Amino acid sequence: MFVKPASAASALFAGPFALATLSAPDGPAFPALVTPDAQVADLRAAFEDDRLTVRDLLEGWETALPRLRALAEDAGSTRPLAGFRVHAPVEPRQVFQSGANYRQHVIDLHVAHRAPGDDRPEEERRAEAAEIMDRRAAEDLPYVFIGLPSAITGPYDDVVLPAWAEKPDWELELAVVIGRPAHQVPVAQALDHVAGYTIANDLTDRATVFRRDMPQIGTDWLRSKNAPGFTPLGPWIVPAESLPETGDLRLTLKLNGETMQDESTKDMIFDVARMVSYASQSARLLPGDLVLTGSPAGNGMHWGRLLRDGDVMEGSVTGLGVQRTRCVAETS
Repeated sequence: MFVKPASAASALFAGPFALATLSAPDGPAFPALVTPDAQVADLRAAFEDDRLTVRDLLEGWETALPRLRALAEDAGSTRPLAGFRVHAPVEPRQVFQSGANYRQHVIDLHVAHRAPGDDRPEEERRAEAAEIMDRRAAEDLPYVFIGLPSAITGPYDDVVLPAWAEKPDWELELAVVIGRPAHQVPVAQALDHVAGYTIANDLTDRATVFRRDMPQIGTDWLRSKNAPGFTPLGPWIVPAESLPETGDLRLTLKLNGETMQDESTKDMIFDVARMVSYASQSARLLPGDLVLTGSPAGNGMHWGRLLRDGDVMEGSVTGLGVQRTRCVAETS
């Protein structure tokens, strides 16, 4: 999808610039500096590297960031954003996904995923979910698992709903973009390893989350979350310095114009620093990697309305812009 320029009354994102991966019609993708008034500078020319990618910039983030700041002040030759295709802003090597990180969302999922034979009243099951969350928060144990980079697609691309996905659902999330390698970093230092933030919609097929044939195994994240295109990403990476406080960002997802998710990151159980620190205790986080921080209440299971052919999702996060994706049923 090709984007229209921002109106004079609104900016595309917070701060003086953001990073994007763009392409002209029939042209190769390239890293770009985008300004809030929808102008584009090709960073291949600015960095004198025809093979430059956004991930390359993140690999050398400490030296790239000052140059990007200077370019934002005097970008020289720029072109309007309109007419360029916007791709996912980065190709990560690793994607760290998280679940059960918004209090109200966990309660809703706990109620929706009733175990066979569990006939307890809804109120009792909601109280149980709240107790579980309080215990997890006290023990400082976020729930993090691995996603596949191949599930990522652009912020305006169509999302193909696989024929086997019986209950495809949306999950709008704040995504953290790593800028420095992180391994076993304490919470107090975790944000030093963050280059910026972007938007992710971490789609899930609710029907395949749990292995009913092997309940002792538990969840099946491979099948339920990693179909091609199940993670629309972007449109931009906004530097962390432009969003120094992530504790009260608004996440809003609209389905065909109707608001389904509308919550603040204040409802997160584990904040950004704790999520990054926790993931780094086991894995080595690399520049360009993503840490998804969970989704708030208002998913399709809550509303009793799952995704179907022709649906249009519009997701926004304060300061990070808007992504719009259309659902298309898989054809044989």
